[in-house]
Amino acid sequence: MEYDKMLDYVTEVLENMPSDWLRLTTHRLDIYDEELAKTQFLDAFEILFQNRNSDQSALIDLPTAYDYIRLGHPLSCILEWTLAKSYHLNSKNVISFSSTTIPILAILRKNLLANKNTLIVYEDELPDAFDVEVLRNIYRYNFELKQVGNLADISSFDGSTVLIAKQKVVPRIELNPNIDFYVKLHTGLGGIVVVNGEHNAHYVSEIQHVRRRETIAMTPADCYTALLSIINGASVKTQENHSIANKARVLESIKQITNASTTALVASSGLSMQYAIMMGLIHNAEEQHKGKPIKFIVPPNCYGGTNDQARRVAACIDHVEVVDLPVDAGNDMAQSVENVLTKIAHEDAVPYIIAEIPTNPRVEVPDLEQLKNALSKRRKTPNGTPAIDPVFILDQTFCPNVHFLGENDILSSVRTISYVSGSKFPSGGQCTAGYCVGNKKTEALLDKIALHLRLCDNEATQLQLEILAKQLPSMNQRIHDAYQNTREFVHFIQDTLPTAKINFVTPELAKQGFTPSVFSLDLPTKGNTDKEKESYKRALNHKLINLMITEIPDESKHCVSYGQLKGCYWTIPATSTQGTTKEADKDYIARVALSADMNLELHKKVFSNFAESI
Repeated sequence: MEYDKMLDYVTEVLENMPSDWLRLTTHRLDIYDEELAKTQFLDAFEILFQNRNSDQSALIDLPTAYDYIRLGHPLSCILEWTLAKSYHLNSKNVISFSSTTIPILAILRKNLLANKNTLIVYEDELPDAFDVEVLRNIYRYNFELKQVGNLADISSFDGSTVLIAKQKVVPRIELNPNIDFYVKLHTGLGGIVVVNGEHNAHYVSEIQHVRRRETIAMTPADCYTALLSIINGASVKTQENHSIANKARVLESIKQITNASTTALVASSGLSMQYAIMMGLIHNAEEQHKGKPIKFIVPPNCYGGTNDQARRVAACIDHVEVVDLPVDAGNDMAQSVENVLTKIAHEDAVPYIIAEIPTNPRVEVPDLEQLKNALSKRRKTPNGTPAIDPVFILDQTFCPNVHFLGENDILSSVRTISYVSGSKFPSGGQCTAGYCVGNKKTEALLDKIALHLRLCDNEATQLQLEILAKQLPSMNQRIHDAYQNTREFVHFIQDTLPTAKINFVTPELAKQGFTPSVFSLDLPTKGNTDKEKESYKRALNHKLINLMITEIPDESKHCVSYGQLKGCYWTIPATSTQGTTKEADKDYIARVALSADMNLELHKKVFSNFAESI
C-alpha cells in the first residue's frame, strides 16, 4: 500500500515537473549548499511527499540537488529515493551512473586503497566492456570472479561481495545479507549501485566521488525513462537509435572545427574524456616504457576536477605522480614547461602535461612558439640516453575553435591531444558530452584512449550525440558573437571602473583566433592590512554578483559554466570550479561569462550603478 502510494506520487511529480529538470546542465547556485548535496533536496522532497504536494510551483522551489548534472540532479535524486524506499534503505545508499562499468570500478577503487578483497558475482555475463586483464594490470584492481545460477547460493566472503545483474526492468529486490553491493545494469541507461548494510555506509561518499570525477550520473532523460519503468513495471524502452548518423555528423563537425586529421572520440563529459586520456596514456607507458615512473604535470590552480582526478589516479598506481606546473599570475607556461621537463628528463620518467589554453581563470595565453620549443627540445637522461618526449594534453574548452593540431598548426610537431568540455560551447549548455582529438603523432595513443573510454562505458549517450549534432555546426559563430559582447563589456568596465584589474585576452591575441567569452575581474579594494583588503574584495565580489542577478534575473545567473546559448554567468572560482584546489592556489576573483544572446546594455547599466555605489 505504502509502495503504491509512493509510485502514485512519483507519477504526479513526473507529470508536473519543471521542464528545466530535463534540459538544464547547470542549476541555481544561490539555493545550493554543496555540503548538503542531494540530502537537502530530498529532505524537502520528502515533506512534499508526506503532504502529497506535487504542484509545479512547489517543485520549482526545491533546493538545488547538485550544481551540475554531471554530478547528479533532481531526477537522479528522485530515482534513487524511489528505489531506496522500496529497499527500506537510506536514499544515500542508492547511486545511479550513466556508465555500466564505473559503478563496479568505484567499489574496486575503494577496496584497492583499503587493501580489501573483492568478490564479483554475476548471473549471466559480465558487462561487455569489463576487461579483466586491463583492470588488473593497468588500474591495479584486485578481485575474484564467480558465476552463480542461484543467488541463494551466495555465501559469506572475507571482503566485499558485489553482485552484477543485467536487467530490462528497474525492479524492486530482496536484499541478501551476504551481498554488500548490488550493481544493476540497464541497457541504454547505465548502472545503479545499492549499498547494502550499515557496515558499508562508509563506501557511499567514495562511490559518489568516483561519479563526480571519473564519469557522470545517469542523465535526466535516462532517469526519467527508468522512473517510468518502475511505475509501469515494464521493460525499459529507449528511443529509436539514430546515434550512428548523429555520431557521423558530430565527428565531421569536430574535424572541420579542429583541423585535426585524426578521428575524434566523444565522451559523456569532459572529465570522462580526461579520465580515458589519463588511463590510455598510462596503458601506453606500461607497454612502451615498462617500469619507468609516470609524471602527470598539472597547473596547481587549474579547474578542480582536473586537479583532483589526476591526484586520484596517482593515488591508485604507485609509479604515477602529479607534478605542479605554475602557469598563472606571473608564471610563464613555456618557462615552467622547460623547467619541469628538464627535471623529469633527469629522473628518466614519462612526462604527460595537462594544461589549459587560455588558462583558467586568468585567461592567459603563453607564447606559443616558446611553448612549442620547450615541448620539442631534445633532452638527455643522466646516463646520456634520449629522454622520453612529452605528450601535451591541451584543455582548450575556453577556445575550442583555435587550430593547434593540423598539419601546419603550431603544435603539429609535438605529440598533442586536445579535449573540450561539451557542456560549454559545443552544446551551448544543453548536454555534458566532451570530445578529444589528436595530431598525427598521437594516432597510437588515441587507440589506447578509445579502449579505456569503452572500458569505462563513458562514451556519449544517444541524446548527447543528437544534441551535439545539432549544436556543433553553429559553434564558431556563437563563439565569435559572444566574444564581441565580452570585449564590449570589458571595455565598458575599464572605462567605468579603471581601478579594477581585468584578465582577458589582448586584441592582438584575438587576431590570432583566441576569442573567449570569459574574463576574470579583480575589483579594487580598501584596508590597512592584507587581510582587510582581501576581506573587502571578497565581499565586493559577492555584492556585484548578487546585484547583477537580482537586477537581471532572467539573464544573469550564479553558474560555473560558460558557452551557453543565452544570458550571462557569474562565479567565484575559489568557491566553485577550484573546490578541490589547495587553498593557497585558489582565486577569489569574479569570473564572468557572456553569451551571444543577452541584453548587454542592461548589464552595463547595472554595473554602472554598482561602480557608483563603491
